[in-house]
Amino acid sequence: MAQVNTCLKRLFTIFNIFFAIIGGVIILLTLLSQVLTNVNGGENLQGRTAGLIICYTVGVVTLMIAVLGAYGAHKESRVSLIIFLVCMVIGSLLMLRAGVPAAVVRPQMRDILEGKFREFLPLDKASDEVKDMMDALQTQLQCCGLFSYTDWEDNIPNSCLCRPMEEDKCQTVSYRNFMRQQQKSIYTKTCLPIVMHYALLIADITIGVIFTMAALALLGMILSSIMIHQMRYPDRPTVLLSVPTIFSTPPPKYQELQNPPSY
Repeated sequence: MAQVNTCLKRLFTIFNIFFAIIGGVIILLTLLSQVLTNVNGGENLQGRTAGLIICYTVGVVTLMIAVLGAYGAHKESRVSLIIFLVCMVIGSLLMLRAGVPAAVVRPQMRDILEGKFREFLPLDKASDEVKDMMDALQTQLQCCGLFSYTDWEDNIPNSCLCRPMEEDKCQTVSYRNFMRQQQKSIYTKTCLPIVMHYALLIADITIGVIFTMAALALLGMILSSIMIHQMRYPDRPTVLLSVPTIFSTPPPKYQELQNPPSY
């Protein structure tokens, strides 16, 4: 069996344990994000499902790679470590490929989402899919309209109506319906700020996960490369750092002379 530096092996094992913990945390954070957005009506956010699937996939793959790396270090399996190294290289490239464009687009995301939602106006003339989405959002988030209740023009739906015990969240508006002036008590808040908050939250979590995984993949790539190198050249002596001669103690300028013994 090839001999690998014990300290390096322990360091690599600790790295894989930490790597596995990161994978578990990613899965837990994704699950928490899914639960919170479900409770607050975020399940209708466009692109939410794709983001959650990506985070779940990253978490599971991270756990599997961490187990592979720990096994390779424990058994000193060169094949396992080579597979681990290849996964690290591919993973770091994929993370950078996805993270850099996402980080560039992130400052513009608010304007992009706002422009996308303006395409739905007026809401009373939107598609049935958009109306169903808005009805679900308005009921669960207790809001009315995206930018204003006037997004519905004169056809304010029942999902905007306040319940009697929620008068502190309501406002009374007048509108014309079939040539008659009517009044309704509707929610004061609009839905767009709430939807934007959860959309940006998911984006920030995703970007953070991507760059964290890229940094870990780079570190794993370095450690696994060193271990593979040591397995390939097991007899090569370890290079130790030595203190330069310029810092060593100089020899004395003179030595005590002793008289030879006389006979």
